[in-house]
Amino acid sequence: MARDNDPLLQPFQLKHLRLRNRILTTSHEPAYPEDGMPKARYRAYHVERARAGVALTMTAGSATVSRDSPPAFNNVLAYRDEVVPWLRDLVDAVHEHGAAVMIQLTHLGRRTGWSKGDWLPVVSPSHEREAAHRAFPKKLEPWDIERIIRDYADAAERMQAAGMDGIELEAYGHLMDQFWSPLTNTLDAPWGGSLDNRLRFCFAVLRAIRERVGAQFIVGVRYTGDEDLPGGLTREDGLEISRRLKDSGMVDFLNVVRGHIDTDAGLTDLIPVQGMRSAPHLDFAGEVRAATGFPTFHAARIQDVETARHAIASGKLDMVGMTRAHMTDPHIVRKILLGREDTIRPCVGANYCLDRIYQGGEAYCIHNPATGRELSMPHDIPPASARRRVVVVGAGPAGLEAARVAAERGHEVLVFEAASQPGGQIRLTALSARRREMIGIVDWRMARCTERGVQFRFNTLADAALVQAERPDVVIIATGGLPHTEVLESGNDLVVSTWDILSGDVRPGRDVLLYDDAGDHPALQAAEVLAAGGARVEIMTPDRSFAPEVMAMNLVPYMRSLQKHDVTFTVTWRLASVQRDGEGLLAVVGSDYGGVRRERRVDQVVVNHGTRPLDDLYLELQPLSSNGGTVDYPALLAGQPQPTAPAGGFQLFRIGDAVSARNTHAAIYDALRLVKDL
Repeated sequence: MARDNDPLLQPFQLKHLRLRNRILTTSHEPAYPEDGMPKARYRAYHVERARAGVALTMTAGSATVSRDSPPAFNNVLAYRDEVVPWLRDLVDAVHEHGAAVMIQLTHLGRRTGWSKGDWLPVVSPSHEREAAHRAFPKKLEPWDIERIIRDYADAAERMQAAGMDGIELEAYGHLMDQFWSPLTNTLDAPWGGSLDNRLRFCFAVLRAIRERVGAQFIVGVRYTGDEDLPGGLTREDGLEISRRLKDSGMVDFLNVVRGHIDTDAGLTDLIPVQGMRSAPHLDFAGEVRAATGFPTFHAARIQDVETARHAIASGKLDMVGMTRAHMTDPHIVRKILLGREDTIRPCVGANYCLDRIYQGGEAYCIHNPATGRELSMPHDIPPASARRRVVVVGAGPAGLEAARVAAERGHEVLVFEAASQPGGQIRLTALSARRREMIGIVDWRMARCTERGVQFRFNTLADAALVQAERPDVVIIATGGLPHTEVLESGNDLVVSTWDILSGDVRPGRDVLLYDDAGDHPALQAAEVLAAGGARVEIMTPDRSFAPEVMAMNLVPYMRSLQKHDVTFTVTWRLASVQRDGEGLLAVVGSDYGGVRRERRVDQVVVNHGTRPLDDLYLELQPLSSNGGTVDYPALLAGQPQPTAPAGGFQLFRIGDAVSARNTHAAIYDALRLVKDL
């Protein structure tokens, strides 16, 4: 589409602020602050998106305004004066690249924990606990309300002093809409009861903010227009609230969502993951815009340019959020401008980014390890000073990333792969209909490799002689691993692996014990296959909780599937042995806590215990290489090249699961940080 006619590339006037196009990244907290401050790493993350053309980058999800709203996951502390210079540096850097920047402010209310920060009691308009964060809140007193209103105004004044183009107040799941919802507001008048009373806190905050920042500073609200919960805010309530926000004269834009986030299931419906419908709340956001005629923003699984373009062209939105999509590829707008939409790295909906945050980590994209590491990892690969011949063995995610990066460095690259197709474990994962988007990780890399002339030899089991015959300067072993099932005292020959079930190599049983001692996706995927085929399935783990590596939002679709099939979960029991029992199997289980032994009679035992490196070729090449497979860690971590091989020799490295069983992100990160300096 021509640039002049592309709806996404048209500017938008928001009050006095001219936004250069219709794409924004909505407020989110990647958990990069240091001591609650948005320092160099945080700044670099937002600057990368500004440099690449996004119109508006919204920071913090959310910056907290009060000391009794301690961060749920390393949020920016907007209640501290020292935040101002850090934010001013960020604002100036973003503005240098022509983008606008705003920040989201909030009081978390009950959506945090009392044992964080200053150990002050969590507060809310009722004593109702939020399931996700588990704290029983103190019911707000009038002096709490007055204090928090002042805190909002103080924080807004700090944001204006930092040069922000505007602020956004968070009103879904947080304190503001805990006042709005009859499910979480049991206060008496004037703060509870009727809708007028339940909205009183919101408008009191807005008035206090306007008194501090004036009429010209941009203020918006990100809010739920329909809680989609029995007894909660309805669609009709949401439309009425939307009209009141507009008519107040204190709000400049609406950023609407639909749903609730007090449970993992609710959060996942509001922010859908792979296998769920794209843009499920877009039409509702369009209803809000139609009802109000007011600037309307929205984001929720709008992961591709065509959907975003439709959102603007159809008049449903004024600004479209592509937030997780920009974590995968911060250069979306630049590639649209260049007419290279086909090269945009696809968001596959794996939700590794958000799940890591909610698990207490930092946000990383499952297949762009430069996101969040902008200070040390490149999004664009610079060319090398000298061309080298690179042989990669294995075309899984690690091997493909190594080949892509080496080719973009300008090297001559050859890839050997034993299978007939690329992808490794990703291809196995993508056999599940709900996770088929994962193949985008493979397809994008294959397309980039093809563009750069990478040669592939499939159906080729490489050995040392074959590799050496290519006279390589560098050999990278990315052969992955194979399932490890020999974990029993006896009967290891009687069990099968989750890979056997997922690939269809082994016929599913009818009464199955699935022993999961890894806690990752393959166990739950295999359980889905087994249960869908009619098997009675018990998932057993020696851990005190099941599937800890899957994390919250990815667990939701699994549970919806498995619970429908009456799959049972047994924790704190360890599979000890398996023996034949007539036509079936007798599984003996024990416990790490000691003193107990139980038996299970089943017809199939499936074991999930990760992989062991497929390292035969690496070990064969090790003594023939110039470096013996050694990685110079100081050089690697400093972003410096590994010592080069002498003339006629070759360097040898291995990456991904060929080193040890980890995950897709780790495998791709291995490849990027090694090969970017070759």
